[in-house]
Amino acid sequence: MGSELAEILDAAAAGRFPPPDGGTTVLPQPCERDVGVIAFTAHSVVFTDEDPRWVRGTLAALDCDRLATTMHPRFLGALLERTGRRMDTIDLLTVASPLAGAPPLRLTELADAAHPREVRARQRRDDIRIWAADGGLIILGRGVAGRWEAAIEVDEGRREAGLGRALATAARHLVPTGQPIWAQQAAGNARSVRAFQAAGFRPVGAEALLVKV
Repeated sequence: MGSELAEILDAAAAGRFPPPDGGTTVLPQPCERDVGVIAFTAHSVVFTDEDPRWVRGTLAALDCDRLATTMHPRFLGALLERTGRRMDTIDLLTVASPLAGAPPLRLTELADAAHPREVRARQRRDDIRIWAADGGLIILGRGVAGRWEAAIEVDEGRREAGLGRALATAARHLVPTGQPIWAQQAAGNARSVRAFQAAGFRPVGAEALLVKV
């Protein structure tokens, strides 16, 4: 699924990035669900089934820093209008390698938890699994181009106590052996950014995902 995009993501997880040449790679969608933009250092990837000529023409018409065009509000707005989709925010895209052994945190796997974060995750990921800890949740699933993605939720009363970092670390133990694990954090959510980076997740770029209305 989405082999070209999957190869780019696998390479980025291993520290091999697209050339910082100021260019934009336009790829087909990895599946009907996923449309978006990933901006690495001085190179972007746009994945959409829209005409690549339209993508490049829209980018070329923007009056801004050429390295910023794919994340410019006018381009994203045009892509949203053309595809009839919506988006939430531009996220920081991070990745970590898996960790061996059991998570150093007491977890209980849940079935059909119907938690709001699980409901939202099922709109964006496949093969969802969810675990509960005392004061928090871990959600794991397959997202863009089949990559494994993690999300966490910390109860309000348990924040600022290191639980977010512990949950993000535990997610690295839960991903299948040998597979990198990805996570997105809204750039303004400094608490989440700190938790994931403290757990060993490395920033690799920015990502804007467009979801079906």
